[in-house]
Amino acid sequence: MFTNIKSNNYQEVKDNMKNEEIYWNFVNGKIETNLTYINEDNIKYNYSYRNSSYGSNHSQKVKKMGDYDIYSCYEEDKTEQATNFVFNKNIYDFMLQHKQLPIYGCLMSLMLLVIIAIYLFWAIGHKEGEEGISLNGMDRIPYEIISVISFNVVAIVLTLAMNVFDIRIHYVLVILYMIAYLIAYIACAIWGVTTIKRIKAKTFWKSFFSYKIIRWFYHKINKFISEMDQKTSSSKKVFWYYWGFVVISIVLASMVGTGISLIVLGVFWLWVFYRLRKYNRQQDEIKEALQKIYEGKTDIYLDNQELEGVLKEMAVYINDIAGGFSNAIEESLKSERLKTELITNVSHDIKTPLTSIINYVDLLKKEEIPNEKIKEYIEILNKKSYRLKKLTEDLVEASKVSSGNVKLNIEEINLKELIHQSIGEFKDRLEEKDLKIEVSMPEEEVKIKADNRYMYRVIENLFSNVTKYALDGSRVYIDMKREKNKIELSVKNISKDSLNISSDELMQRFVRGDKSRYTEGSGLGLSIAKSLTQLQGGEFTIYIDGDLFKVVMKW
Repeated sequence: MFTNIKSNNYQEVKDNMKNEEIYWNFVNGKIETNLTYINEDNIKYNYSYRNSSYGSNHSQKVKKMGDYDIYSCYEEDKTEQATNFVFNKNIYDFMLQHKQLPIYGCLMSLMLLVIIAIYLFWAIGHKEGEEGISLNGMDRIPYEIISVISFNVVAIVLTLAMNVFDIRIHYVLVILYMIAYLIAYIACAIWGVTTIKRIKAKTFWKSFFSYKIIRWFYHKINKFISEMDQKTSSSKKVFWYYWGFVVISIVLASMVGTGISLIVLGVFWLWVFYRLRKYNRQQDEIKEALQKIYEGKTDIYLDNQELEGVLKEMAVYINDIAGGFSNAIEESLKSERLKTELITNVSHDIKTPLTSIINYVDLLKKEEIPNEKIKEYIEILNKKSYRLKKLTEDLVEASKVSSGNVKLNIEEINLKELIHQSIGEFKDRLEEKDLKIEVSMPEEEVKIKADNRYMYRVIENLFSNVTKYALDGSRVYIDMKREKNKIELSVKNISKDSLNISSDELMQRFVRGDKSRYTEGSGLGLSIAKSLTQLQGGEFTIYIDGDLFKVVMKW
């Protein structure tokens, strides 16, 4: 006997049970109840009863345990409101009284869903201050990948959530359901947002990985067809030779059953190898000839009779190019020699009368001439004659330097000492222009291998350029440093004239920064400085940034 009744008069309790509002008894194998849906006739349709120990194997239970009776009743007013049965019954009664609520709720939810969907479809992808649809990294992931990940996340989360119904602690179940819903919602939201953005940006189909693969194959096929249409006869020949080799190899390999086919296949492969080796050697000859032309060598001749096909045509072209280069170089050298000789001869012819003019001007300056106007004219003649002399000397020197007709005496010189010496010699001219020299040099000695006389000429030209063209009252920066096993010397200043000219143009002869040409420069100073620096194994580079003028030399 199992009971929760504490009375000893069980018969009285059993008789009183039938007077309760709800009772259910199982006596002598029969059901007695005032609940119609689990009475004797309907019990066989009740899933819970059929799966219980009372319904599913009742006869076996009786045989094993003997006869037993069940008496039960339910007093609704004595139950606690927190029980599941009461809670579920209250929900059932409420829903029974308000049958229309789910229908209205579904309709309102559907309408709200449509409104939200329309708004989201319109708003998603727009970013404040930007036109068009803004895509991020997530929107560039192939669509198949993000779809598979999203759907799998949703499926896994829902599967896990549906298999935790055995948990008895209800708040844990609620938390798990909330987490599952949140994860599934995020996955669906990501998939939905990226889908809408791709559709609005008109990149939906293009974002498929399969689309990219198909398009790649399509372009490759089109490119192949286009190349075949545009290829030369030799290229088409190589193409068909290759596929002919493949087909013949397959045919001969399929006939491997006979010894003759093996011999033929071996001979065919050896012949193909010989042809490839021969073609490769001919290509190497062409490559060597082109490399020699690139290095400036012109004594090149390829025997086109030993070559075949397109390589034979290339050999003819290379021979013509080499001959053309040789003629062009010879003509260029001849022209350069003529220019040098012309400049030298003209300079020599100018130098003799110019010397006489300078001497006579000096004699006039020594005379006592009372007319101040004549004295002023003599001073102008003196300045202009010396300027013409300087221009003539620069012209001759530029001609010698450009032709390489300069004898260098390379020795180890102290570059720091040379800079300080030049600053001292130009001190008066720098002070006259109110130019301040800012020098930054290493503490130790800095020595380079160069010709002392010509190196001084380079520095002199740079300082002369500064005194002529630097902005009055500005600073001139001279920096010397070691960088990557090299000595670097830079001179920079602010130009008083606008430098609307490139550094390459400024390096050309007779080109000056001041277009008005009111200064005394000849336009040869920088060109001479660069040529002399390069002859001594250095690098000479000019940088222009607005009105900033900078010269960098490296050894």
